[in-house]
Amino acid sequence: MMTKTSSPTPTTRAASPGRKSPPGNPTRRGSPRPRVLIGALMLGAGCAGEAPRDSAGAGTATATVGVHAGGLELVDLIDPANVRLVDLSHAFDETTVYWPTSPTRFELDTLSYGDTPAGWFYSAFAFATPEHGGTHLDAPIHFARGGQPVDEVPLERLVGPAYVIDASEASAADPDYLLTAGDVIAFEAEHGRIPEGSIVIMRTGWDARWPDAAAYLGDDTPGDASNLHFPSFGEDAARLLVEQRGVAALGADVASIDHGQSADFPVHRLAMARDVPGLENLANLGDLPPVGAVLVALPMKIRGGSGGPLRAIAIVPR
Repeated sequence: MMTKTSSPTPTTRAASPGRKSPPGNPTRRGSPRPRVLIGALMLGAGCAGEAPRDSAGAGTATATVGVHAGGLELVDLIDPANVRLVDLSHAFDETTVYWPTSPTRFELDTLSYGDTPAGWFYSAFAFATPEHGGTHLDAPIHFARGGQPVDEVPLERLVGPAYVIDASEASAADPDYLLTAGDVIAFEAEHGRIPEGSIVIMRTGWDARWPDAAAYLGDDTPGDASNLHFPSFGEDAARLLVEQRGVAALGADVASIDHGQSADFPVHRLAMARDVPGLENLANLGDLPPVGAVLVALPMKIRGGSGGPLRAIAIVPR
């Protein structure tokens, strides 16, 4: 049966859950150069060729169909014969995990569902969610006064080569584990230096605990975020990646790019002062190689928002 005879437009209410307090004035930096996207696609396809070079030897910002990369045309890089797609997002529903201080959760209200008087089927829903819950993006303005809101985050920071640092064994042994600069150096010793414009992802294995909030967060007491226990980036690792490697974004399969016991969120403050967004509550990172995948992380484009729901995927060469 139709619950309404009209055809309403679904709406979204984005409420800030008040999970963290914003810091002071940031130091702004520009986004990665446009050629990063093309380089990411070539890297993701495992290509040996280079992007076209300009007269100064720098990679050019554009490419067209017919430009070859290691024997593959760019148009072929999304061919299912050459790549597989991995979904890195949890679905939003009544079980979605939010920060314990979030005043609301995900809501999905039925506006219409059923057969119309004219005989065809029609459905429409209205949803509401805080910005910072489920698989989502933290925009720089989340922790940097004057930082980029989610609608202004450059696409070059949302699409790029994925470097996946596996800390799942250390995290299983210590739920408060902090990724260190030494872990990053050890990863680079095996897989090569992490280049500018990369998206660095920390894999903890915590996505296997989703959506059990107590297991995932370490504590699910409503309104109390003081007893959380989950691993994430340490400040020294984040500083190396953001300041020295010039990464485009940081991400992890946990609720925050700061660990659960953090009270002052140094990784958020450091990264977002430089317009580096965070990707949180990612899933299925175990299906990605350490290097070679391309990550696409596109959030809901909320004008002025401090974050938003995220559909993230990885393009992985076969």
